[in-house]
Amino acid sequence: MTEDPLFTIVLLAVFAVLVVLMIGLGGFAGGGAFNKKNANRLMRYRIIAQFIAVALILAFVWLRGGAS
Repeated sequence: MTEDPLFTIVLLAVFAVLVVLMIGLGGFAGGGAFNKKNANRLMRYRIIAQFIAVALILAFVWLRGGAS
């Protein structure tokens, strides 16, 4: 499974969600000007990245035959 290119793309998408989430949490925890300036933008990026990741996961499961 790890040699499947679609699986690698799914992992990269999930990692991208993690990176955006960590940057957003770091900004929220630190507060200040960075959080005021970028909080909403980072949340939008996270939601978009999550949508892409979930769509890729569903495509992977569907293309690889689901539970069979």
